[in-house]
Amino acid sequence: MDSSDDDPRGPVEQTAVASDGANVLQAGRDLTVHVTRRRAVPAMESVSAPRSAGRIPVVPGLFVGRDRELARLAEAVAGSGRAAVVAVHGLGGVGKSTLAARFAASHAEAFGFVWWVTADSPAALDAGLAGLAAAVAPETAGLPPEERVELGTRWLATHDEWLLVLDNLTAPADAAGLLSRVRTGTVLITSRLGRGWRGVETVVLDALHPAEAVRLLTGLVRAEWPDADLADADALCAELGWLPLAVEQAAAYLAQARVTPATYLDLLARYPARMFSATAEGGDERRTAARVWRVTLDRLADTPLAGHVLRVLAWWAPEAVPRTLLAGLADEPDLVDALGRLAAHSMITLTGTTVTVHRLVQTITRTPDPHDPHRRARSIDVARDTAAAALHAAVLDLNPGLPDDWSHYHVLLPHARALLDRATHDTDTADTCALLHEFGKYLTARGDVTSAVAHLTRAVRSAERALGPDDPRTLRYRNNLAYAHWSAGDHRQAVRLHEANLADTERVLGPDHPDTLTVRNNVAYVHRGTGGLDRAIALHETNLADARRLLGPDHPNTLTIRNNLAGAHHAAGDLARAIPMYEAALADCLRVLGPHHPGTLTARVDLAGAYRAAGDVERAITLFEAVRADCERVLGPDHPDTLVALNNLATAYRSAGRLRRAIRLHEKVLADRGRVLGPDHPDTLASLNNLASTHWSAGDARRAIPLYEAAVAGCERVLGPDHPDTVSYRNNLAGARRAISHP
Repeated sequence: MDSSDDDPRGPVEQTAVASDGANVLQAGRDLTVHVTRRRAVPAMESVSAPRSAGRIPVVPGLFVGRDRELARLAEAVAGSGRAAVVAVHGLGGVGKSTLAARFAASHAEAFGFVWWVTADSPAALDAGLAGLAAAVAPETAGLPPEERVELGTRWLATHDEWLLVLDNLTAPADAAGLLSRVRTGTVLITSRLGRGWRGVETVVLDALHPAEAVRLLTGLVRAEWPDADLADADALCAELGWLPLAVEQAAAYLAQARVTPATYLDLLARYPARMFSATAEGGDERRTAARVWRVTLDRLADTPLAGHVLRVLAWWAPEAVPRTLLAGLADEPDLVDALGRLAAHSMITLTGTTVTVHRLVQTITRTPDPHDPHRRARSIDVARDTAAAALHAAVLDLNPGLPDDWSHYHVLLPHARALLDRATHDTDTADTCALLHEFGKYLTARGDVTSAVAHLTRAVRSAERALGPDDPRTLRYRNNLAYAHWSAGDHRQAVRLHEANLADTERVLGPDHPDTLTVRNNVAYVHRGTGGLDRAIALHETNLADARRLLGPDHPNTLTIRNNLAGAHHAAGDLARAIPMYEAALADCLRVLGPHHPGTLTARVDLAGAYRAAGDVERAITLFEAVRADCERVLGPDHPDTLVALNNLATAYRSAGRLRRAIRLHEKVLADRGRVLGPDHPDTLASLNNLASTHWSAGDARRAIPLYEAAVAGCERVLGPDHPDTVSYRNNLAGARRAISHP
């Protein structure tokens, strides 16, 4: 009575492309090769962190004042019992982070472990917790980020005598989930927010005392320029609002440019701005920093590339920008000189491979000011488009379907997301559209289908505006948007988009274009997956004849279409026709592509499924076990395609009567899919149904019923009450209930 033994999966992007990056979508158990090995997840409760694994920012060599605030912090921590949560809040640029770093460094010996997290967004907080997990247990470094977040949180919750710094937290709510679970150790929070800290000790941090600001400026300048004339240091500090960040920037400029505070004040006076006066009255850090930024760029007028580089950097994530992203901006000597001068003036921080820019500098740099020659609107727009083009160039030679390339996408993803968040779709260029498309495909391959749909939807919308609705690139973006909807379980939308795209592709490119073959294959596949078997078979037969004529019988795309046609006959119940077609397709894949090509692995999976359906269960199990081993070896145990292979093996065990083994495997698949794909993903719901059916096969209808109920409720919520999966699972539930009522 179980009609969902094998998971209904949508077409999966394959590494072969028909033309100019157009994806050939394969049958529903397609595999993508990813050479990784996953280590066992440690029991975090028993992991002890070495002191050397801790992380504290470097405390400035010159630290002035703040004695009262440091004492208040120590008092709050000491008086809070076993666990303490303290929030330092105040104006941006007032030195909250410096204070926290000073406290952490001076009290490091009192804690067994100190960890610093930049927590200015939920994603950044998660990244810090993921980094903590890798620091205390290095074997977790290769795990998915969300798993490392959970492991890091678990470690904190089961240990004490640690100090966790959440730096630049936007709001208390962003840490509420963490603090509700972690009630040991000490948490020190810095934030601009001064309200909403219910139940949390707070320390207010104001601007430096004027004498302290002067001492900070004087000490920093004289460390590099011992005989500097600093007669007007007090006036300069007052103009800067006694904000530590602005004072430090000014000191760096004075020391590098060898100018006096009086000269610096004169430069400021010649660039009046309404924002600056508000800051002098105790207002906004950005306005003071904007003034300092402008003066610094004026001093770099003989290196005009420096301003352009800074404007481009402003569109990416602030940290760990690969220097290679900037390579196309200018000749290497000019670029190196511009970066060096920006670093000398404290506008950026350089390593041999990366660039870091203060978030405040980025914000100001991206904000047009008609009175500031360095922040003209046109220059900022050019920088935005240059940043998009540089990211697009960085992924041109990558394939989002190849796991070997995923590490490169992972490095670039924060910068792509920052750019896309900061730009609006009406400013998207052809490069931005391509970037959205490439990262949408990457996110689909990694199982983040919600983000993938968002990226690809914007790619289509922007491409229709920037390129035109009939541009081949727009048609390709629509194809992969439809695929992402299928992967997300939105089959109706996927069918609608694929059908519309096929009509447009045939009209624009003609019936014999390689992209048309790709789209036609996809339309056939989604019809097969939604029960439209007559149309699916007819489309596949037409496509196969055209592929043989246009591409040749041994082309990878032709082999894919052959296998998909066999799959359509399989879905129609014609195994006598499907099995010989599968066997012939597999033989040719082995000959042409080799045993480990994704197309070959797909053919092996499909043939094994056909053997099981035909009753040759032991033969199917042998083949499924071999494919499962290959998937785990090359893709890793958490890859969605590995989980498909494991699910199919479990189903084959059930067919063979090996019910205990089948139950164990189905339980594992359900747990892994819930963790990797989420509880509402169609594959997770299918695993609920399959586990329920295996319990029912074992005669345990009472255990099966709650699982069936959960599967039905999830499908009704996610897929709708009339979706074929919903109807199937509902029928299974009804059968189990009848078995209970009439034993």
